[in-house]
Amino acid sequence: MPDVGDLVTAQLVVSPYDETTSVTLAVTAPDGTESTPVTTTADDGQTWTAPLTYTAAGIWLLRWTVTGTGASVETETVAVAPAAATMADVRSYATTTQLAVFLHAAPPLDAVKLLERATSLLDSDLLKAAVHDVDDDGMPTDEVVAAAFAEAVCAQVEFWGEVGEETDISGPLEGVTIGSVSLQFGAGDNRSSPDYYAPKMIRAIQNIPADKLRWIAFTGGC
Repeated sequence: MPDVGDLVTAQLVVSPYDETTSVTLAVTAPDGTESTPVTTTADDGQTWTAPLTYTAAGIWLLRWTVTGTGASVETETVAVAPAAATMADVRSYATTTQLAVFLHAAPPLDAVKLLERATSLLDSDLLKAAVHDVDDDGMPTDEVVAAAFAEAVCAQVEFWGEVGEETDISGPLEGVTIGSVSLQFGAGDNRSSPDYYAPKMIRAIQNIPADKLRWIAFTGGC
């Protein structure tokens, strides 16, 4: 799968072919923009190539039109991946280095994405009633809080590596209290379902001293 920015040589092999064979290429980018790269052949009409740069992530449509001998229309779809995200591109309470230290192993190749999602999960579910000192980017300024948040998201990534990443965060965690936040997800028949939160993540937040992380009066659940 090509990535954004890749310069490739698109290719079409025509059969049958002769000196009357001619090929054009129409390219439609994910945003609908169309272009017609120059096509050339080096073997008298059998193999046709065209230079193409993928400038955006998404689905690209390549439409080859053959006239003369071998006349046909050939379409090809190409999935282009976005450029790999770096820590500077995402909001995360931990770096990939911190994750590697936590795991005592090399982090997964999609560690940046997982840390971003774990941070979002922590913010939206466990810290929604929390108050703490932050900088202009909303990141904790207290070293104890920052370390605990880093441990929490690393623990969640470790947990996903063991049980798989769940995208529907809806239960069945029951009876956990963090400050004034009471999480009581799931009940009854849901008790046999898997948890969606790493126990180490919850403990990391619970262990933050009360003078470092304050809580507004709130009781909620999903």
